[in-house]
Amino acid sequence: MATSDGAGVKLRRSIGQSQSARLDPFLMLDEFGTENPDDYIAGFPDHPHRGFETVTYMLDGHMLHQDHLGNRGDLRSGDVQWMTAGRGIIHSEMPQQLEGRMRGFQLWINLPANEKMKPAGYRDIPAASIPVVALPGGGVVKVIAGILQLDGRETAGPMQGLSTEPLYFDVALQPGESFVHRLPAGHNAFLYVYEGDVAVGDA
Repeated sequence: MATSDGAGVKLRRSIGQSQSARLDPFLMLDEFGTENPDDYIAGFPDHPHRGFETVTYMLDGHMLHQDHLGNRGDLRSGDVQWMTAGRGIIHSEMPQQLEGRMRGFQLWINLPANEKMKPAGYRDIPAASIPVVALPGGGVVKVIAGILQLDGRETAGPMQGLSTEPLYFDVALQPGESFVHRLPAGHNAFLYVYEGDVAVGDA
């Protein structure tokens, strides 16, 4: 669904309140992507969060995160920021470019009830620290969180030890190529296709 947030940043929201119950712990997924500075330049000024985590994955562009605790996160193309709002945080996310393409995603992940009042914190993950695994058909998988199991090998992403045990992969396939990954028991999952077309299961 096309919408806007912050100070008028145009984005597409594919997960929201209507799906949150059956996709728990995933609360929201936004994609922002445009080459028109008018669509993003106003950014996301100071705003509060509490009780969940936000995962910002920058495909293209330059964004600066700052919060009331004095933390700063400088996100560039390929970088990820994993923010735990916990008991509460006020932060901003502001573009650091006046022109060019700004594209990425923000995913909201609910925290268990016993962790909603934990201290707020950040983890900035530079693109260079995200493992990239080659697939047999020429595609690649970027392992952002969790463990990728492929051909008897395990590749761990930089985000580990989280109570929700998330798996976050960015998968790029060649035409006709396939990718299979077994989910842990009890996990909910979704697939978001942001380029090209894909067939899922026996479809």
